[in-house]
Amino acid sequence: MALTRHTLEHGWTFKQSDSSADDWLPVGKVPTQVHIDLIANNKISDPFIDLNELAARWVNEKSWAYRLHFKKPAGPVAAGSVITDLVFEGLDTFATVLLNGTEILKSDNMFLSHRVNVSSSLQNDNVLEIKFDSAMLRGRELVKEHSHEHTFYVRQTEVSRVPVRKAQYNWGWDWGPILMTAGPWRPVYLEQYVSRIEDVWTHYEVHENLKTVSGRIFARVAGAKSKPITLLLSLEGKTVWQKECTVDHNGLAEAEFSIVSPLLWYPYGYGAQTRYELKATLAPNDEKSKYIGFRRAELIQEKDEFGKSFYFRINQIDIFAGGSCWIPADSLLSRISAGGYHDWMKLMVEGNQIMLRIWGGGIYEDDALFDACDELGILVWHDFQFACASYPTYPSYLESVEKEARQNLRRLRSHPSIVIWAGNNEDYQVQERYHLHYDYEGDKDPQSWLKSNFPARYIYEYLLPKIVKEEDPSMAYHPSSPWGDGKPTTDKTVGDIHQWNIWHGRMNRYQETYKLSGRFISEFGMEAYPHLETIQGMIRDPQQQHPGSIMMDFRNKAIDHERRMVTYVAENFQVKYDLSSYTHLTQVVQAETMHYAYKTWRREWGKPRSRKCGGVLVWQLNDCWPTMSWAVVDYYLVKKPAFYTIAKALKPLAVGLSQPYHDWTAGHADPTEASRDTKFDLWIASNRLHAVPVEITVRFISIQTGRDVHSPLKLGNVLALANSTTEVLKDHAMAAVNPRLSDTTRPFDLAKYDPYVIHAVVKEGDQVVDTDILWPQPLKYLDLSGRDVKFRVLSANELAISASRPIKGFVFEETRATKLSDNGFDLVPGEEKVVNVTGMSLDSLRYTYVGAPEGSLKISPSTPEGLLSKARL
Repeated sequence: MALTRHTLEHGWTFKQSDSSADDWLPVGKVPTQVHIDLIANNKISDPFIDLNELAARWVNEKSWAYRLHFKKPAGPVAAGSVITDLVFEGLDTFATVLLNGTEILKSDNMFLSHRVNVSSSLQNDNVLEIKFDSAMLRGRELVKEHSHEHTFYVRQTEVSRVPVRKAQYNWGWDWGPILMTAGPWRPVYLEQYVSRIEDVWTHYEVHENLKTVSGRIFARVAGAKSKPITLLLSLEGKTVWQKECTVDHNGLAEAEFSIVSPLLWYPYGYGAQTRYELKATLAPNDEKSKYIGFRRAELIQEKDEFGKSFYFRINQIDIFAGGSCWIPADSLLSRISAGGYHDWMKLMVEGNQIMLRIWGGGIYEDDALFDACDELGILVWHDFQFACASYPTYPSYLESVEKEARQNLRRLRSHPSIVIWAGNNEDYQVQERYHLHYDYEGDKDPQSWLKSNFPARYIYEYLLPKIVKEEDPSMAYHPSSPWGDGKPTTDKTVGDIHQWNIWHGRMNRYQETYKLSGRFISEFGMEAYPHLETIQGMIRDPQQQHPGSIMMDFRNKAIDHERRMVTYVAENFQVKYDLSSYTHLTQVVQAETMHYAYKTWRREWGKPRSRKCGGVLVWQLNDCWPTMSWAVVDYYLVKKPAFYTIAKALKPLAVGLSQPYHDWTAGHADPTEASRDTKFDLWIASNRLHAVPVEITVRFISIQTGRDVHSPLKLGNVLALANSTTEVLKDHAMAAVNPRLSDTTRPFDLAKYDPYVIHAVVKEGDQVVDTDILWPQPLKYLDLSGRDVKFRVLSANELAISASRPIKGFVFEETRATKLSDNGFDLVPGEEKVVNVTGMSLDSLRYTYVGAPEGSLKISPSTPEGLLSKARL
């Protein structure tokens, strides 16, 4: 018989375990989690609104039960040989499963799936019940139980999370609420079969000349194993390799394969995302197929002039890994659809982002996310699920971790998008903070690590790399993020770093990114408010919709969030504290941070064999609930201006400008020094695979008048080198606009100071491929009023914006319905910015910019009445 699946999605009920026997409430569908069902039954208010999270915290310490009545599936004629399995793809977290009153499963790991043979247990009418204990309470019990053998250090939230194999952010994080979920969070179903294919996979190597791929294809069979299995590789429906194999007594079949001139899988922008279909057929019982991509992926760590490199090479192409870090897209994971994951990954491509780092305090992500990454060409860095703690290593814990690692590696190993696994997030920083024993060079004995006060080293440097090697031999493994050869986690010469001296740490100014680079920046960030629609949706009381209100403060979970945010705003801008203006200023701060960071650190991509910086990943792409955070796209997929800034900085060919940094608030700093320094640098960063001849025009435009203060600088016949940084101008000095101001023996006459922007335009042939604008710093010293902004409607969904004087941080208010081709941009006189708008009529758009009279202005388009009428449609 062919394998059949019976989904157990509908008909469930649930209740609080200590409530009365008849308190069962309906469940919409499974997968689910308890907060979803409590909201649906009006037992709690939506914790994403107002202060409701506080009123839902009682849920965290309760136990829950889910129950389903179901009929035994109709069996085939040969019923005696048929196996019936009950499959749980994920139980959150401490679960006891009973079928018809008999316990059939206990689980204490959210990251495990389970398959139970219930062939002899099913009746015509069945009752399935799953009891979920409070993970918070069980975690506290485990801490007490093991406190004699381990000290549970934790950097975020409470210590009860550490011994529990559950998404760590459920205990709250500095961007998310405390929502201790429980329930059947992934699908539940019955499968019936005589024999079935558990998995089909390959271990392969692409030859260094890229002309052949060879290796072994495997399949594992459960149930009857007497029949042969057919293994097949096809491309676009055409078979390229096929073999019939016997299945051994362990249920394993394997065969060698080789393909000449394979079509390879490439990251977005470097080639096609070719995928072959890998299929195993066990006629007539079952078949299993998946799409795989062949690629040669390498993590290049070689000694060089800067220390030791850290960058990725795919199919012999060095890849600058510009991208984002990823947290779970919802605090209630069961609500995320496959389409939702795909929409998120489409944003990555839209933003020219090529790498996604899946953070270690969430989950081993859903198949749908990796399917989207495979399809779209996004490289994935995946942390194992440990974050910001000192984890234990008692035997039952290690056993659970090994099962978790093997299961998820097996589930995900066929995805070409995944190019590296890292052991954890920031656990070596916990080791440093609490001075736990770590002798990388002197102690190489894993058994001794187990006896130290930092036993998790055994997990990260012995257990996990061993499992990765066994399950996915060609996969890169990195012990932690950040980590570099056992050196301090802030060492800029090796490995990856989390650069938090912007926002956290020393709170460096974002203009100081040039001091803060490393071999690979796998975290850095800056907070910003989301757009107004999101704020007004998460805080419903108009009296609370202002910076510093009790609800606004509660919503932001970052430590010392307001004092840090206002510092960066006040250091750089003339402060306006109404909601719309302050929202805009925080967004411009975040966008400016992204501009300085991505431009500066991408410049250090350098050239072959001199890759000082191999990648930059912003913390973070997304949110798990509506909030103000480091995310560059909010919970509802509404993009902040920083998203567009990153997209510009990561264009295939991007121009950059910089001037020397001059401090303006440190003690006796001279705030006029920057105005006297006329030197600037200009470079081109390219990931094009061939050299490109370009022409560059540099203008110098008065911020006060909009007129050019110098003749444009024309740079013809510049060759932008392939996949490199081309330094075009270095310390190029311009004549002073007012030479008298250069005389430091005279009082500095601000009335005669005419600050200007430097505007670079790069053309390839007749086409403008990129621009950059360099502003005097800090922006708060500039008078940015009276910009004379004009709007011109070009079509029903196209708007042109221009100005008589340079504009900083022009931002349209975005909504869930609005889609913009660009936002958060600067403008210079003589050029129009054309923006494509969908989902909103042009004349209902609202905007602002730095120095605008208000934080939310209505556009006044200049257009014939007939065209404007069309634009309203």
